[in-house]
Order: sequence, then C-alpha cells, then structure tokens
Amino acid sequence: MRADSDTAELFSPAAWHRSGGGARYLQLYRHLAAAIGSGRLGPDQQLPPERDLAEMADVSRVTVRKAVARLAEEGLIVQRRGAGSFVRAGPPRLEQSLSSLVSFTENMRARGKTSTSAVLSQGLFVPSPDEQMVLGLSAGRRVARLERLRSADGVPMALENSALPEDILPNPAVVGVSLYQVLRADGRAPTRAIQRVSAVNLGAEEARRLGMAEGAAALRIDRTGYLDSGRPIEFTRGLYRSDIYDFVTELRLE
Repeated sequence: MRADSDTAELFSPAAWHRSGGGARYLQLYRHLAAAIGSGRLGPDQQLPPERDLAEMADVSRVTVRKAVARLAEEGLIVQRRGAGSFVRAGPPRLEQSLSSLVSFTENMRARGKTSTSAVLSQGLFVPSPDEQMVLGLSAGRRVARLERLRSADGVPMALENSALPEDILPNPAVVGVSLYQVLRADGRAPTRAIQRVSAVNLGAEEARRLGMAEGAAALRIDRTGYLDSGRPIEFTRGLYRSDIYDFVTELRLE
C-alpha cells in the first residue's frame, strides 16, 4: 500500500515519538487517539494495515499491534475481521464492570474523563410503593430523591434516579457530582449491591436529555445498595446510552 504525503506525515516518527516520552506503543496510541479526537482521522476512516503502519512509524509490528489494541479497548476504533481497523463513527464505547461497586464519577475518572452531573430534581418525598418495598421503609418515613443527568467530557451518558432513606441522606442538596463521595464521608456508603439489567426504549423526554432519538434502545439498570449490616439504603434506576455503554462481568467456575 502506497501512503500519500499526509498519511506518511501523520504516522512518521517525527509526529509522535519523543525521547523520554514513555513506551513507544503508548506514545503512538496517544498520538492516534489525539488524531481521532481532532478529526484528522475521521469517522469510518480505515487505519493503514499493520505492516504499512509499522513501516511508516518506523516501529515493530508488535508495537503497532499494542497501540491499535489500546485504541480498540478505549472504543476509539472498531476492528472488522478480514477488513481492518476503522475509526468508530459516533461516541467511543465505554465498558463498565457489573462486578465492581464504583460510582459513575469514579469510573469516568479512571478513564481520564471529567464527569459532571446536572441535577434535574431533588428533595425529600413520601416513598413510592417500589421504594417502600426495596428499602424496607415503614409508613410515615420519607426518602431523599435525586434525579441527575450524568455526563463525561460534556457528552450525556446516563439518567439516574436515586432514592435513599431520609436518615441516610437527610439533605440531598449536599450532593454535587458524586453521591457515593457524600455517603462515604459520613460512613454510610453501600458495600455491596444487586443490579438488574434490562433493555428499554427511550421516551421523548428521556431521549431529548440523552441526545438520542425517541424510541432508541437504552440499558436500564436497577441497583439496590446495602450496608455491611444487610440494610438496603440505596435504590437507583439508571438509563444508560446503549450506543456508548457496554456492561461486562467476569464469570468464574465455582
């Protein structure tokens, strides 16, 4: 494959390699990720074959393979069997483990992204029948409710509705970006949770907030969080963009 001058310049060592800048595959990965982010490598554009890319970048094919694998892991490219690697069209996909009890904020921070939360509603309310049952609340108790739009690097990712007993979260207005950060500061964060995942179609208002089409598929996750004592103290129902999120879990032989 003969590379044009722009392609050769993009992948040449002078464009991405810096002495003392770390492992070559990481430098190449960061360079390619930046080119994708800036649009220099556009949606659906094919990367050069491994052999050609190694020749242009003046590195081994192993180095290229590791850099490209990292791009795939981050959801920046898709690898099509027999066709090659292509820049993903649309937002990059994110994997979130269903086996780890981490907050949205912690998950985004681990990926080098800045998370934000837009509070859509908050306050203390009479619990719904579902909230009474899940949280084990008696008549006359109130729940703190938070409805938030969660975003990362400015991209809407999820809608989350959380309900907690009033004695666990007396003032929902104190929650900024991270609910779990507030709960941990008071020693009231859940230590385990049960999650149920289902597929749903977005209503008009949900789709508008997430920047998707009405009726688009989304992932719904109902999470019940428990203290060490076994007391349920959090019920969160989240809608996650299925064009961005992949939820994964690890299975082990008992």
